[in-house]
Amino acid sequence: MEVKRLNFPHKLDRNDFPPLAMALGYFDGVHMGHQQVILEAKKQAEEQDFRSAVMTFDPHPSVVLGKSKKHVQYITPLSDKIKIIEELGIDYLFIVHFTPEFANLLPQEFIDQYVIGLNVKHVVAGFDYSYGRMGKGTMETLPFHSRNQFSYSVVPKLAQGEEKVSSTRIRHLLNEAKVNELPSLLGRYYRTSGTVIHGDKRGRTIGFPTANIDLNEDYMIPPLGVYAVKMKVKDHWYNGVCNVGYKPTFNKEALKLTVEVHLFEFEEEIYGEEVVVEWHLYLRKEQKFSGIEELVSQIERDKQKAIDYFEKNRQSSC
Repeated sequence: MEVKRLNFPHKLDRNDFPPLAMALGYFDGVHMGHQQVILEAKKQAEEQDFRSAVMTFDPHPSVVLGKSKKHVQYITPLSDKIKIIEELGIDYLFIVHFTPEFANLLPQEFIDQYVIGLNVKHVVAGFDYSYGRMGKGTMETLPFHSRNQFSYSVVPKLAQGEEKVSSTRIRHLLNEAKVNELPSLLGRYYRTSGTVIHGDKRGRTIGFPTANIDLNEDYMIPPLGVYAVKMKVKDHWYNGVCNVGYKPTFNKEALKLTVEVHLFEFEEEIYGEEVVVEWHLYLRKEQKFSGIEELVSQIERDKQKAIDYFEKNRQSSC
Protein backbone atom coordinates (compact mmCIF):
# COMPACT_ATOMS: atom_id res chain seq x y z
CA MET A 1 0.00 0.00 0.00
CA GLU A 2 1.30 3.44 -0.93
CA VAL A 3 0.78 6.08 1.76
CA LYS A 4 0.49 9.67 0.51
CA ARG A 5 0.48 12.54 3.02
CA LEU A 6 -1.23 15.63 1.64
CA ASN A 7 -1.10 19.21 2.85
CA PHE A 8 -3.26 22.10 1.72
CA PRO A 9 -2.77 23.05 -1.00
CA HIS A 10 -1.38 19.77 -2.31
CA LYS A 11 0.99 19.58 -5.24
CA LEU A 12 -0.16 16.29 -6.73
CA ASP A 13 -1.48 15.96 -10.26
CA ARG A 14 -4.28 13.65 -11.38
CA ASN A 15 -1.87 12.16 -13.92
CA ASP A 16 0.26 10.93 -11.00
CA PHE A 17 -2.35 8.24 -10.29
CA PRO A 18 -4.20 5.46 -12.07
CA PRO A 19 -8.03 5.67 -11.98
CA LEU A 20 -9.08 5.22 -8.34
CA ALA A 21 -12.11 3.99 -6.42
CA MET A 22 -11.81 5.84 -3.12
CA ALA A 23 -13.46 5.51 0.30
CA LEU A 24 -13.86 8.79 2.18
CA GLY A 25 -14.09 9.13 5.95
CA TYR A 26 -12.23 9.78 9.18
CA PHE A 27 -12.42 6.08 10.13
CA ASP A 28 -11.43 6.21 13.83
CA GLY A 29 -11.59 2.60 14.95
CA VAL A 30 -11.82 1.23 11.39
CA HIS A 31 -14.82 -0.64 12.82
CA MET A 32 -17.21 -2.95 10.96
CA GLY A 33 -19.17 -0.01 9.54
CA HIS A 34 -15.97 1.61 8.27
CA GLN A 35 -14.76 -1.69 6.85
CA GLN A 36 -18.01 -1.97 4.90
CA VAL A 37 -17.23 1.40 3.25
CA ILE A 38 -13.56 0.56 2.59
CA LEU A 39 -14.30 -2.91 1.21
CA GLU A 40 -16.99 -1.47 -1.09
CA ALA A 41 -14.31 0.79 -2.59
CA LYS A 42 -12.08 -2.26 -3.02
CA LYS A 43 -14.94 -4.15 -4.68
CA GLN A 44 -15.69 -1.26 -7.06
CA ALA A 45 -11.99 -1.03 -7.94
CA GLU A 46 -11.88 -4.73 -8.80
CA GLU A 47 -15.08 -4.59 -10.87
CA GLN A 48 -14.08 -1.47 -12.83
CA ASP A 49 -10.36 -2.18 -13.17
CA PHE A 50 -9.40 0.76 -10.95
CA ARG A 51 -6.99 0.84 -8.02
CA SER A 52 -8.47 1.05 -4.51
CA ALA A 53 -7.88 4.02 -2.23
CA VAL A 54 -8.89 5.44 1.15
CA MET A 55 -8.75 9.07 2.22
CA THR A 56 -8.57 9.97 5.90
CA PHE A 57 -7.59 13.04 7.89
CA ASP A 58 -5.12 13.89 10.65
CA PRO A 59 -5.47 15.22 13.29
CA HIS A 60 -9.12 14.79 14.26
CA PRO A 61 -11.18 17.70 12.86
CA SER A 62 -12.52 18.51 16.34
CA VAL A 63 -8.97 19.36 17.46
CA VAL A 64 -8.52 21.90 14.66
CA LEU A 65 -12.03 23.33 14.77
CA GLY A 66 -11.93 23.84 18.51
CA LYS A 67 -14.88 21.56 19.25
CA SER A 68 -12.81 19.46 21.63
CA LYS A 69 -11.65 21.30 24.75
CA LYS A 70 -9.50 18.43 25.91
CA HIS A 71 -6.83 16.28 24.33
CA VAL A 72 -8.42 13.83 21.89
CA GLN A 73 -7.77 10.15 22.45
CA TYR A 74 -8.25 7.71 19.59
CA ILE A 75 -9.60 4.19 19.23
CA THR A 76 -6.99 3.76 16.49
CA PRO A 77 -4.16 6.29 16.43
CA LEU A 78 -2.85 6.95 12.94
CA SER A 79 -0.13 4.29 12.88
CA ASP A 80 -2.68 1.59 13.82
CA LYS A 81 -5.18 2.90 11.29
CA ILE A 82 -2.54 2.61 8.53
CA LYS A 83 -1.81 -1.03 9.47
CA ILE A 84 -5.48 -2.05 9.58
CA ILE A 85 -6.30 -0.40 6.24
CA GLU A 86 -3.27 -2.05 4.66
CA GLU A 87 -4.46 -5.44 5.98
CA LEU A 88 -7.77 -4.83 4.15
CA GLY A 89 -5.81 -4.90 0.87
CA ILE A 90 -6.04 -1.24 -0.18
CA ASP A 91 -3.63 0.14 -2.80
CA TYR A 92 -3.41 3.82 -1.77
CA LEU A 93 -3.96 5.63 1.51
CA PHE A 94 -4.22 9.43 1.38
CA ILE A 95 -3.73 11.17 4.74
CA VAL A 96 -4.80 14.80 4.54
CA HIS A 97 -3.30 17.15 7.12
CA PHE A 98 -6.41 18.76 8.57
CA THR A 99 -5.89 22.50 9.09
CA PRO A 100 -8.21 25.52 9.46
CA GLU A 101 -7.39 26.45 5.84
CA PHE A 102 -8.32 22.98 4.59
CA ALA A 103 -11.51 23.04 6.70
CA ASN A 104 -12.47 26.29 5.00
CA LEU A 105 -12.60 24.77 1.52
CA LEU A 106 -15.98 25.03 -0.15
CA PRO A 107 -17.53 21.62 -0.91
CA GLN A 108 -16.88 22.11 -4.65
CA GLU A 109 -13.25 23.07 -3.99
CA PHE A 110 -12.72 19.94 -1.88
CA ILE A 111 -14.17 17.71 -4.60
CA ASP A 112 -12.23 19.47 -7.37
CA GLN A 113 -8.87 19.32 -5.58
CA TYR A 114 -9.02 16.16 -3.46
CA VAL A 115 -11.25 13.88 -5.50
CA ILE A 116 -11.28 14.85 -9.18
CA GLY A 117 -7.74 16.22 -8.81
CA LEU A 118 -6.47 12.80 -7.65
CA ASN A 119 -8.01 10.91 -10.58
CA VAL A 120 -10.81 9.38 -8.52
CA LYS A 121 -13.38 7.72 -10.79
CA HIS A 122 -15.62 6.24 -8.10
CA VAL A 123 -16.33 7.55 -4.58
CA VAL A 124 -17.63 5.45 -1.69
CA ALA A 125 -18.80 6.95 1.61
CA GLY A 126 -21.24 6.31 4.41
CA PHE A 127 -24.77 7.74 4.21
CA ASP A 128 -23.88 10.43 6.78
CA TYR A 129 -20.55 11.58 5.29
CA SER A 130 -20.11 15.34 4.87
CA TYR A 131 -17.37 17.45 3.31
CA GLY A 132 -16.33 21.04 2.76
CA ARG A 133 -16.80 24.13 4.93
CA MET A 134 -19.16 23.47 7.85
CA GLY A 135 -19.97 20.05 6.38
CA LYS A 136 -22.23 21.64 3.78
CA GLY A 137 -21.37 18.94 1.24
CA THR A 138 -23.31 15.69 1.75
CA MET A 139 -23.98 12.50 -0.18
CA GLU A 140 -27.05 14.28 -1.60
CA THR A 141 -24.95 17.13 -3.03
CA LEU A 142 -22.18 14.83 -4.29
CA PRO A 143 -23.76 14.21 -7.74
CA PHE A 144 -23.87 17.97 -8.36
CA HIS A 145 -20.27 18.54 -7.17
CA SER A 146 -18.98 15.55 -9.16
CA ARG A 147 -19.11 17.50 -12.46
CA ASN A 148 -19.90 14.09 -14.01
CA GLN A 149 -16.25 13.12 -13.45
CA PHE A 150 -16.92 10.13 -11.19
CA SER A 151 -19.65 7.73 -10.07
CA TYR A 152 -20.40 7.01 -6.42
CA SER A 153 -21.81 4.53 -3.92
CA VAL A 154 -23.56 5.36 -0.65
CA VAL A 155 -23.12 2.74 2.07
CA PRO A 156 -26.18 2.52 4.39
CA LYS A 157 -26.06 2.42 8.17
CA LEU A 158 -24.69 -0.79 9.64
CA ALA A 159 -26.65 -1.69 12.77
CA GLN A 160 -26.12 -4.30 15.41
CA GLY A 161 -28.86 -4.93 17.91
CA GLU A 162 -31.01 -2.01 16.72
CA GLU A 163 -28.12 0.42 17.21
CA LYS A 164 -25.72 1.90 14.66
CA VAL A 165 -22.15 0.56 14.70
CA SER A 166 -20.24 3.76 15.40
CA SER A 167 -17.06 5.14 16.94
CA THR A 168 -19.26 6.88 19.52
CA ARG A 169 -20.78 3.55 20.61
CA ILE A 170 -17.33 1.94 20.80
CA ARG A 171 -16.03 4.85 22.90
CA HIS A 172 -18.99 4.47 25.24
CA LEU A 173 -18.34 0.74 25.71
CA LEU A 174 -14.64 1.40 26.30
CA ASN A 175 -15.46 4.01 28.92
CA GLU A 176 -17.77 1.46 30.59
CA ALA A 177 -14.95 -1.18 30.58
CA LYS A 178 -17.11 -3.45 28.39
CA VAL A 179 -14.11 -4.56 26.31
CA ASN A 180 -15.65 -8.01 25.75
CA GLU A 181 -18.43 -6.40 23.66
CA LEU A 182 -16.05 -4.67 21.24
CA PRO A 183 -15.12 -7.52 18.85
CA SER A 184 -18.61 -7.60 17.32
CA LEU A 185 -18.27 -3.88 16.50
CA LEU A 186 -14.57 -3.65 15.67
CA GLY A 187 -14.17 -7.03 14.03
CA ARG A 188 -11.27 -7.66 16.45
CA TYR A 189 -10.42 -7.19 20.12
CA TYR A 190 -9.40 -3.70 21.20
CA ARG A 191 -5.62 -3.28 21.10
CA THR A 192 -3.10 -0.75 22.37
CA SER A 193 0.63 -0.79 21.73
CA GLY A 194 3.54 0.56 23.73
CA THR A 195 7.04 0.04 25.06
CA VAL A 196 8.00 -1.94 28.16
CA ILE A 197 9.70 0.44 30.60
CA HIS A 198 11.26 0.08 34.04
CA GLY A 199 8.78 0.35 36.90
CA ASP A 200 9.28 0.02 40.65
CA LYS A 201 9.78 -3.76 40.21
CA ARG A 202 7.59 -4.44 43.25
CA GLY A 203 5.64 -7.16 41.43
CA ARG A 204 8.57 -9.53 41.26
CA THR A 205 9.09 -9.28 45.05
CA ILE A 206 5.60 -10.71 45.63
CA GLY A 207 5.84 -13.38 42.94
CA PHE A 208 3.98 -11.55 40.17
CA PRO A 209 6.48 -9.78 37.92
CA THR A 210 4.79 -7.26 35.63
CA ALA A 211 5.65 -5.48 32.42
CA ASN A 212 5.08 -1.76 32.84
CA ILE A 213 3.75 -0.47 29.49
CA ASP A 214 4.35 3.07 28.30
CA LEU A 215 1.54 3.37 25.76
CA ASN A 216 2.45 4.94 22.44
CA GLU A 217 0.41 7.73 20.95
CA ASP A 218 -3.03 8.86 22.07
CA TYR A 219 -4.95 5.69 22.84
CA MET A 220 -8.19 5.54 24.75
CA ILE A 221 -7.27 3.54 27.84
CA PRO A 222 -9.97 1.37 29.45
CA PRO A 223 -11.06 2.50 32.95
CA LEU A 224 -9.17 1.70 36.15
CA GLY A 225 -9.34 -1.96 37.06
CA VAL A 226 -8.04 -5.43 36.33
CA TYR A 227 -8.50 -7.12 32.96
CA ALA A 228 -7.85 -10.47 31.29
CA VAL A 229 -5.54 -9.61 28.38
CA LYS A 230 -3.28 -11.11 25.76
CA MET A 231 0.05 -9.48 25.02
CA LYS A 232 2.14 -9.79 21.89
CA VAL A 233 5.89 -10.00 22.55
CA LYS A 234 8.29 -10.63 19.67
CA ASP A 235 5.51 -12.00 17.43
CA HIS A 236 4.17 -14.39 20.09
CA TRP A 237 0.95 -13.96 22.08
CA TYR A 238 0.77 -14.70 25.81
CA ASN A 239 -2.17 -14.72 28.23
CA GLY A 240 -2.11 -12.50 31.28
CA VAL A 241 -3.82 -10.01 33.57
CA CYS A 242 -3.47 -6.26 33.35
CA ASN A 243 -3.89 -3.65 36.05
CA VAL A 244 -4.80 -0.12 35.01
CA GLY A 245 -4.45 2.24 37.92
CA TYR A 246 -2.40 3.98 40.57
CA LYS A 247 -1.44 1.00 42.79
CA PRO A 248 -3.30 2.31 45.87
CA THR A 249 -1.94 -0.44 48.13
CA PHE A 250 1.56 1.02 47.74
CA ASN A 251 1.00 4.63 46.69
CA LYS A 252 -0.58 6.89 49.26
CA GLU A 253 -0.74 9.68 46.69
CA ALA A 254 -1.95 9.01 43.17
CA LEU A 255 1.00 9.81 40.95
CA LYS A 256 0.95 8.47 37.41
CA LEU A 257 -1.50 6.10 35.80
CA THR A 258 0.19 2.79 35.09
CA VAL A 259 -0.67 -0.06 32.75
CA GLU A 260 1.01 -3.22 34.08
CA VAL A 261 0.70 -6.71 32.63
CA HIS A 262 1.53 -9.95 34.40
CA LEU A 263 1.98 -12.73 31.84
CA PHE A 264 1.42 -16.38 32.71
CA GLU A 265 4.31 -18.75 32.09
CA PHE A 266 6.68 -16.01 30.97
CA GLU A 267 10.08 -15.16 32.42
CA GLU A 268 11.96 -13.15 29.77
CA GLU A 269 13.48 -9.70 30.29
CA ILE A 270 11.69 -7.47 27.78
CA TYR A 271 12.60 -3.90 28.72
CA GLY A 272 12.55 -1.69 25.64
CA GLU A 273 10.40 -4.14 23.65
CA GLU A 274 7.45 -2.90 21.60
CA VAL A 275 4.39 -4.88 22.69
CA VAL A 276 0.67 -5.02 21.88
CA VAL A 277 -1.95 -5.44 24.60
CA GLU A 278 -5.25 -7.01 23.52
CA TRP A 279 -8.09 -6.32 25.97
CA HIS A 280 -10.46 -9.28 26.50
CA LEU A 281 -12.44 -9.04 29.75
CA TYR A 282 -12.91 -6.68 32.70
CA LEU A 283 -12.41 -8.65 35.93
CA ARG A 284 -12.80 -6.15 38.76
CA LYS A 285 -12.27 -2.55 39.84
CA GLU A 286 -8.99 -1.36 41.31
CA GLN A 287 -8.95 -1.50 45.09
CA LYS A 288 -6.70 -0.85 48.06
CA PHE A 289 -5.70 -3.85 50.20
CA SER A 290 -4.77 -3.89 53.87
CA GLY A 291 -1.48 -5.64 53.18
CA ILE A 292 0.67 -7.75 50.86
CA GLU A 293 -0.98 -11.06 51.74
CA GLU A 294 -4.45 -9.80 50.88
CA LEU A 295 -3.12 -8.35 47.61
CA VAL A 296 -1.34 -11.59 46.64
CA SER A 297 -4.46 -13.61 47.41
CA GLN A 298 -6.57 -11.35 45.17
CA ILE A 299 -4.02 -11.47 42.33
CA GLU A 300 -4.16 -15.29 42.51
CA ARG A 301 -7.95 -15.12 42.12
CA ASP A 302 -7.65 -12.65 39.22
CA LYS A 303 -5.14 -14.92 37.53
CA GLN A 304 -7.39 -17.97 37.91
CA LYS A 305 -10.38 -16.08 36.51
CA ALA A 306 -8.32 -15.07 33.48
CA ILE A 307 -7.01 -18.63 33.00
CA ASP A 308 -10.59 -19.96 33.14
CA TYR A 309 -11.72 -17.31 30.65
CA PHE A 310 -9.00 -18.16 28.13
CA GLU A 311 -9.66 -21.90 28.56
CA LYS A 312 -13.32 -21.32 27.64
CA ASN A 313 -12.47 -18.98 24.79
CA ARG A 314 -9.60 -20.69 23.06
CA GLN A 315 -10.84 -19.62 19.61
CA SER A 316 -11.10 -15.96 20.56
CA SER A 317 -7.40 -15.26 20.23
CA CYS A 318 -5.88 -12.82 17.93
